[in-house]
Amino acid sequence: MIYINDKIYDFDLQVALAELSVQRREQALKFKHELGQRTCVAAYLLLCEGLQKEYGIIEKPVFEYGEHGKPSLVGYPHIHFNLSHCREAVICILSDQPVGIDIESIHTFKQPLVDYTMNEDEAHQIEQAVRPELEFIKLWTQKEAVLKLTGEGISRDLKSVLLNPPASLTTIVSSDIRYVYSYCFNS
Repeated sequence: MIYINDKIYDFDLQVALAELSVQRREQALKFKHELGQRTCVAAYLLLCEGLQKEYGIIEKPVFEYGEHGKPSLVGYPHIHFNLSHCREAVICILSDQPVGIDIESIHTFKQPLVDYTMNEDEAHQIEQAVRPELEFIKLWTQKEAVLKLTGEGISRDLKSVLLNPPASLTTIVSSDIRYVYSYCFNS
């Protein structure tokens, strides 16, 4: 199940901080700017909402982290989740199998970033697109989702990530074309 919140300024940050686990509150307060704190808090609150609706869990989740930083829920190894955020929105995915999700704001990019992250076919796809910035973000979120699914994070050659993608890879552009998200499951 996917939960999304693109109204990240519609809550009282101080009240919300008090609702978090100590672990997540400390993580949120490490962000210098309010936007970082808000997205960290909002993503966690989406996870709490999803855990309550999908699994009946009402206690505040605590995370443990894999080798490359992939979080899992202490005490609930059968529940898989992933969180992501951008300037526009936060997103959470929950499943009974490993999942990955990424959300990004649509913005311009620089060619060196394409050269570093995209293979020749992907670079051509971006170059030929009507909206190259949108195409770049679609591909980027797909790569991030796959890497978050596997738990690798950005620890491997980014150009090869989508050569054998999971069959379940899905990409969505927001209706107002402000952000893109991609998600995938093990197949």
